[in-house]
Amino acid sequence: MTKLTARQRESLLTTLEARFEAHMKRHPGFEWAAVRDRLESSTSKLWALNEMEETGGEPDVVSLEKTKGVYTFVDCSAQSPPGRRSVCYDRAALEARKEHKPKDSAGTWQRDGAPSS
Repeated sequence: MTKLTARQRESLLTTLEARFEAHMKRHPGFEWAAVRDRLESSTSKLWALNEMEETGGEPDVVSLEKTKGVYTFVDCSAQSPPGRRSVCYDRAALEARKEHKPKDSAGTWQRDGAPSS
């Protein structure tokens, strides 16, 4: 994991806030300030959301685990972004495919980083 620059962090938070405000039906009763505070306290979560955004995804908060105060983000893009199509879960699944073999595995992306779309 790499840390985001201040500019990347602010750009990501601005994008997430705009998406949050545009899709309130996904998280009724949530307040952006609380979500932002939680995100700002976790560089690893910001990094993961930035990676999702960089590969063409549209992460948005969809739930809150109230006892732990944990927000759940999912990719809410209408369809899989082009750079994330034709991917197996792990190397074993990729090797086992005989027909219509995907180009890569998510395990490789986790190790080496996802390709930019």
